[in-house]
Amino acid sequence: MFKTAFKMLLATFAVSSLLGVAHAADNQLVKVSSPHSVGQTVDNLVAAVENAGAKVFARIDHAKGGKSVDMDIPANEVVIFGNPQLGTPVIRDAPTAGLDLPIRVAVIETGDGTVIVYRAPAALAAEHGLPADHPSITKMTGALNKLTAKAAQ
Repeated sequence: MFKTAFKMLLATFAVSSLLGVAHAADNQLVKVSSPHSVGQTVDNLVAAVENAGAKVFARIDHAKGGKSVDMDIPANEVVIFGNPQLGTPVIRDAPTAGLDLPIRVAVIETGDGTVIVYRAPAALAAEHGLPADHPSITKMTGALNKLTAKAAQ
Protein backbone atom coordinates (compact mmCIF):
# COMPACT_ATOMS: atom_id res chain seq x y z
CA MET A 1 0.00 0.00 0.00
CA PHE A 2 2.82 2.41 0.95
CA LYS A 3 4.66 1.69 -2.31
CA THR A 4 1.53 2.35 -4.35
CA ALA A 5 0.84 5.63 -2.53
CA PHE A 6 4.47 6.67 -2.95
CA LYS A 7 4.38 5.89 -6.70
CA MET A 8 1.18 7.92 -7.06
CA LEU A 9 2.79 10.82 -5.21
CA LEU A 10 5.84 10.69 -7.49
CA ALA A 11 3.64 10.57 -10.59
CA THR A 12 1.62 13.54 -9.34
CA PHE A 13 4.83 15.47 -8.65
CA ALA A 14 6.17 14.67 -12.13
CA VAL A 15 2.96 15.85 -13.81
CA SER A 16 2.87 18.99 -11.65
CA SER A 17 6.47 19.73 -12.54
CA LEU A 18 5.74 19.39 -16.23
CA LEU A 19 2.72 21.64 -15.94
CA GLY A 20 4.76 24.12 -13.93
CA VAL A 21 7.35 24.28 -16.71
CA ALA A 22 4.62 24.91 -19.28
CA HIS A 23 3.13 27.57 -17.06
CA ALA A 24 6.49 29.27 -16.60
CA ALA A 25 6.90 29.48 -20.39
CA ASP A 26 3.66 31.50 -20.53
CA ASN A 27 5.10 34.08 -18.13
CA GLN A 28 7.34 35.75 -20.67
CA LEU A 29 9.18 38.68 -19.15
CA VAL A 30 10.23 41.71 -21.14
CA LYS A 31 13.45 43.36 -19.98
CA VAL A 32 14.62 46.87 -20.86
CA SER A 33 17.98 48.29 -19.75
CA SER A 34 18.08 51.76 -18.24
CA PRO A 35 21.17 53.95 -17.89
CA HIS A 36 19.66 55.56 -14.77
CA SER A 37 19.46 54.51 -11.14
CA VAL A 38 16.42 52.53 -10.03
CA GLY A 39 14.95 55.61 -8.34
CA GLN A 40 15.42 57.85 -11.38
CA THR A 41 14.06 55.19 -13.72
CA VAL A 42 10.97 54.77 -11.54
CA ASP A 43 10.50 58.55 -11.38
CA ASN A 44 10.73 58.64 -15.19
CA LEU A 45 8.24 55.77 -15.51
CA VAL A 46 5.75 57.39 -13.13
CA ALA A 47 5.97 60.67 -15.07
CA ALA A 48 5.52 58.87 -18.40
CA VAL A 49 2.49 56.94 -17.08
CA GLU A 50 0.85 60.07 -15.70
CA ASN A 51 1.62 62.09 -18.85
CA ALA A 52 -0.05 59.33 -20.90
CA GLY A 53 -3.24 59.76 -18.86
CA ALA A 54 -2.96 56.49 -16.93
CA LYS A 55 -3.15 56.22 -13.15
CA VAL A 56 -0.33 55.14 -10.84
CA PHE A 57 -1.90 53.12 -8.03
CA ALA A 58 1.23 52.25 -6.07
CA ARG A 59 4.99 52.51 -5.94
CA ILE A 60 6.49 49.74 -3.83
CA ASP A 61 10.10 49.94 -2.63
CA HIS A 62 11.14 46.36 -1.85
CA ALA A 63 14.64 47.40 -0.70
CA LYS A 64 13.11 49.82 1.81
CA GLY A 65 10.83 47.04 3.03
CA GLY A 66 13.83 44.76 3.45
CA LYS A 67 15.67 47.39 5.46
CA SER A 68 12.68 47.65 7.80
CA VAL A 69 13.42 44.05 8.85
CA ASP A 70 17.22 44.41 8.79
CA MET A 71 17.68 42.72 5.42
CA ASP A 72 19.49 44.33 2.52
CA ILE A 73 18.69 43.72 -1.13
CA PRO A 74 19.70 45.72 -4.21
CA ALA A 75 17.37 48.56 -5.21
CA ASN A 76 14.09 47.05 -6.38
CA GLU A 77 10.87 48.98 -6.92
CA VAL A 78 7.54 48.05 -8.46
CA VAL A 79 5.11 50.49 -10.05
CA ILE A 80 1.48 49.41 -10.33
CA PHE A 81 -0.52 51.39 -12.86
CA GLY A 82 -3.35 51.15 -15.33
CA ASN A 83 -5.79 52.72 -17.69
CA PRO A 84 -9.41 51.57 -17.41
CA GLN A 85 -9.84 52.19 -21.16
CA LEU A 86 -7.42 49.30 -21.80
CA GLY A 87 -7.85 47.08 -18.75
CA THR A 88 -11.64 47.01 -18.51
CA PRO A 89 -12.19 45.29 -21.89
CA VAL A 90 -9.60 42.67 -20.94
CA ILE A 91 -11.30 41.97 -17.61
CA ARG A 92 -14.73 42.00 -19.28
CA ASP A 93 -13.58 39.37 -21.77
CA ALA A 94 -11.54 37.34 -19.24
CA PRO A 95 -12.52 38.13 -15.63
CA THR A 96 -9.53 36.22 -14.22
CA ALA A 97 -7.23 38.79 -15.86
CA GLY A 98 -8.06 40.99 -12.87
CA LEU A 99 -5.41 38.94 -11.05
CA ASP A 100 -2.74 40.44 -13.35
CA LEU A 101 -4.18 43.92 -13.83
CA PRO A 102 -3.40 46.68 -13.21
CA ILE A 103 0.00 46.33 -14.85
CA ARG A 104 3.08 45.86 -12.67
CA VAL A 105 6.52 46.96 -13.78
CA ALA A 106 9.59 46.18 -11.70
CA VAL A 107 12.76 48.25 -11.83
CA ILE A 108 15.69 46.30 -10.45
CA GLU A 109 19.36 46.97 -9.76
CA THR A 110 21.41 44.10 -11.16
CA GLY A 111 25.11 43.45 -11.48
CA ASP A 112 24.82 44.78 -15.04
CA GLY A 113 22.90 47.94 -14.16
CA THR A 114 19.26 48.92 -13.92
CA VAL A 115 16.68 46.72 -15.62
CA ILE A 116 12.98 47.39 -16.20
CA VAL A 117 10.97 44.16 -16.19
CA TYR A 118 7.34 43.42 -16.95
CA ARG A 119 5.21 40.50 -18.03
CA ALA A 120 4.41 40.63 -21.74
CA PRO A 121 0.73 41.43 -22.34
CA ALA A 122 0.58 38.53 -24.85
CA ALA A 123 1.58 36.19 -22.01
CA LEU A 124 -1.17 37.70 -19.86
CA ALA A 125 -3.63 37.10 -22.70
CA ALA A 126 -2.54 33.49 -23.10
CA GLU A 127 -2.77 32.87 -19.36
CA HIS A 128 -6.38 34.05 -19.31
CA GLY A 129 -7.58 32.57 -22.59
CA LEU A 130 -7.55 35.71 -24.71
CA PRO A 131 -6.08 35.92 -28.19
CA ALA A 132 -2.73 37.72 -28.40
CA ASP A 133 -4.31 40.09 -30.94
CA HIS A 134 -7.08 41.19 -28.56
CA PRO A 135 -7.37 44.95 -29.22
CA SER A 136 -6.59 45.98 -25.64
CA ILE A 137 -3.66 43.55 -25.39
CA THR A 138 -2.21 45.03 -28.59
CA LYS A 139 -2.62 48.56 -27.18
CA MET A 140 -1.10 47.51 -23.82
CA THR A 141 1.91 46.09 -25.63
CA GLY A 142 2.49 49.34 -27.49
CA ALA A 143 1.91 51.45 -24.40
CA LEU A 144 4.34 49.41 -22.28
CA ASN A 145 6.98 49.60 -25.00
CA LYS A 146 6.64 53.40 -25.15
CA LEU A 147 6.42 53.96 -21.39
CA THR A 148 9.42 51.81 -20.55
CA ALA A 149 11.44 53.39 -23.38
CA LYS A 150 10.67 56.83 -21.92
CA ALA A 151 11.64 55.63 -18.46
CA ALA A 152 15.01 54.51 -19.83
CA GLN A 153 15.74 57.73 -21.79
